Amino acid sequence: MTRRLLPVDARDPGAVLDALRVALDGGPAVAPRTDDRVPVDLPGVVPQAVSLVVETSGSSGRPKRVALSSDAVLAGAAAADGALAGPGQWVLALPAHYVAGLNVLVRSLAAGTEPALLAPGHFDIGAFVAAAERLDHPVRYSSLVPAQLSTALDAAEADRAVADVLRRFDALLVGGQATPATLVERARRLGVTVVRTYGSSETSGGCVYDGVPVGRTRVEVVDGQVELSGPSLAEGYLDDPGRTAAAFVTRDGLRWYRTGDAGTVSPDGVLTVSGRLDDVVVSGGEKVSLGVVERVVREQPGLADAVVVRAAHARWGEVPVVVTDAAPPVLTAADDLAALRSAVVAVAGRAAAPDRIVRVDTVPLLASGKPDRVALTRLVADLAAS
Repeated sequence: MTRRLLPVDARDPGAVLDALRVALDGGPAVAPRTDDRVPVDLPGVVPQAVSLVVETSGSSGRPKRVALSSDAVLAGAAAADGALAGPGQWVLALPAHYVAGLNVLVRSLAAGTEPALLAPGHFDIGAFVAAAERLDHPVRYSSLVPAQLSTALDAAEADRAVADVLRRFDALLVGGQATPATLVERARRLGVTVVRTYGSSETSGGCVYDGVPVGRTRVEVVDGQVELSGPSLAEGYLDDPGRTAAAFVTRDGLRWYRTGDAGTVSPDGVLTVSGRLDDVVVSGGEKVSLGVVERVVREQPGLADAVVVRAAHARWGEVPVVVTDAAPPVLTAADDLAALRSAVVAVAGRAAAPDRIVRVDTVPLLASGKPDRVALTRLVADLAAS
């Protein structure tokens, strides 16, 4: 059996909310789009179980269309409520085609609350505060990416009224990329509750909070790769059985999603993700995780949004390179690079030291808002060749 697939312009979050309400009630499935154009390869129908199709960012290659069932996204919502303070009211501060943004809408529908919707585009802390002040439910949440949280904390440190608004949230969920520990510590000093989330479109969004699986999510590390299991897993990739078979496997009667992330699980069950398995470079014969390097780099002043990519090197084979759009005079002097290299070496070893810092006017982004690492790697290579 099948149902219709309805493209919806995510630039209108209210329209996405309305379409999701119908989809979760058995109506047409929803495919949030970032423009009015409908791809010629987008099917008109999907399997009956599918209620939401999320296009992934394609941060490491060709985008995929993740097919999610109502049961999966609602299981994710229930797990979040159980791990947090229960059902509540949300501020939508993320685009409505992100899985994290869609989760805000799904969790609002599941809770029977009306979310406060911010207009898509540049994050405006004034608009965010105004939206938060419109909430009338005693339990309040929002979901942010690290750059948004940083902006919010900057404002809170300068204005006690903003800090008071942020403290009224039962939790600000932060994910989408590695969240610097310094950012979390700043929030804690202000009394702002931040929960770091880990997950993906394939898991209906975040399913591990502060390293701990929520709901019936299970985590295992197999041959160094993080694998996730539970009721929030996607059906697979739409019309892509090859990729589905490669990413979703069954073991011991359970279905698992192979994340492509490297990580470890402590004896008490806390997950630590160290980076992408495919972001390892061999520099001077030593393996270096770009994800680990990037995490250290982002802990340094002025580099919270820096990106670390690979680059060819005549002597070492490959080396990490830091790309930033931080404005001068930040990171222009040789001693800045030396200090950065020292910080990385202290954590990840000598081979992990960044070879150089490349400054760009703007870091290119994917439709999801994540850095376009493919474009940045090509840019660094072109600069070296010129």
